[in-house]
Amino acid sequence: MTITDPMTASADAANQEQTVSRVVYTADDGTVTEIDGRPGDSIMETAVRNGVPGIIGECGGSLSCATCHVFVAAETLALVGTPGDLEDEMLDGTAVEREENSRLSCQIKLQSGCRYHVTTPSEQI
Repeated sequence: MTITDPMTASADAANQEQTVSRVVYTADDGTVTEIDGRPGDSIMETAVRNGVPGIIGECGGSLSCATCHVFVAAETLALVGTPGDLEDEMLDGTAVEREENSRLSCQIKLQSGCRYHVTTPSEQI
């Protein structure tokens, strides 16, 4: 006889209901890398975990280094919104000059079943 813990069963069911997200990273040189990400993770975490070049994430996502700067594609901007005040301030210190579509990828959390397109700058440091 198998006894199932209701808390574990509930968590497993919730995880199965979440659909992975897809992040399309385009490097400055045009190289494209597509990665499936977990809802709730950031674009930076997904990149670093999968060895995507162009995103360093030196501070680990604590919004203190700006080494995860990305340019968000037009079709993704509505999904991710604009930077908050602290992120906006940090974007003034990026290695490559910020643009209107600049975001720090540590601040963009993946939503279930969504597709994201970002381009990495030529340098982060």
